[in-house]
Amino acid sequence: MIDGNPMVLETAVVAKPDPKWGEVPVAFVTLKQLDANITEGEVILFVRERLEHFKVPRHVVFGPLPKTSKGKIRKRVLSEIVRQMDDGQL
Repeated sequence: MIDGNPMVLETAVVAKPDPKWGEVPVAFVTLKQLDANITEGEVILFVRERLEHFKVPRHVVFGPLPKTSKGKIRKRVLSEIVRQMDDGQL
């Protein structure tokens, strides 16, 4: 759904542990242009207008997505980044 934003090239969503809800979504976003002027709040608002609120990401991380040599997104790497966010390392 985030891909529907005209500034977004590609996305991946992974789960982050949450003490209240069990898990909450975290979105990783690659923009079409590096100098695109879009904020985390704008991405969240864009998704909130189109999906149920429990599916809306709580955090948005901008940057290139890690991929395998065949071009598949490495979600395990993204999950490790989310775990580090949980530990306060990012």
